Amino acid sequence: MRILLVEDEKKLAVSLKKALETESYAVDIYFDGQEGYEAGVIEDYDLILLDIGLPQMDGITISKKLREEGITTPILMLTAQDTTKDKIIGLDSGADDYLVKPFDFEELLARIRSLLRRKDSKETIYKVGSLSLDPAAHILKRGEVEIDLTLKEYALIEYLIRNKNKIVSKSQIIEHVWDNEIDPFSNVVDVYIGYIRNKIDKNFPKEEPLVYTVKGLGYRLGQNEYL
Repeated sequence: MRILLVEDEKKLAVSLKKALETESYAVDIYFDGQEGYEAGVIEDYDLILLDIGLPQMDGITISKKLREEGITTPILMLTAQDTTKDKIIGLDSGADDYLVKPFDFEELLARIRSLLRRKDSKETIYKVGSLSLDPAAHILKRGEVEIDLTLKEYALIEYLIRNKNKIVSKSQIIEHVWDNEIDPFSNVVDVYIGYIRNKIDKNFPKEEPLVYTVKGLGYRLGQNEYL
């Protein structure tokens, strides 16, 4: 899942980026409100973490303008302003949730998971055939066997399973699983698809394959009845 973080406190922003990456999220940081707004319009993010007090364009204005542009990406406001009036202003601007600084990182993660579930579906456990993913616990299983994953492998399988039975292109995968520093011409997607295929298909030869390459289009995670 790819997150846009717009926060002008650089130390906090860098710290949050590192912490979120350990939870398998790809994070793009912008310290300037105008640049953050432009990224939110141009790029396809799964969630936006948005400070209110920003240079060039404040978070309330960014939220309003994104909604006016038809951007429905969940927005979680991060702010030191904790009065009821401030919260109402933030939520009325189009934000989906509001978290007051300083906050506990575990609470931030819980709110992110909640917003992503609300965005995608009401599922708490994602399933494809005998494969299941618990995003809250970061546990992937094939049948009753738990599968060990690296952080990036987890991020990839989570994106694929949230889009189960859909064809996703390499560029879509890069946009949602890697941050904006990745070379778009890299073969990293093919390499990681190979890792995933080995772990959930080749290591379970008696089970139905679930990872498919759709020539010229991309990849699909699903059962063969959808081919």
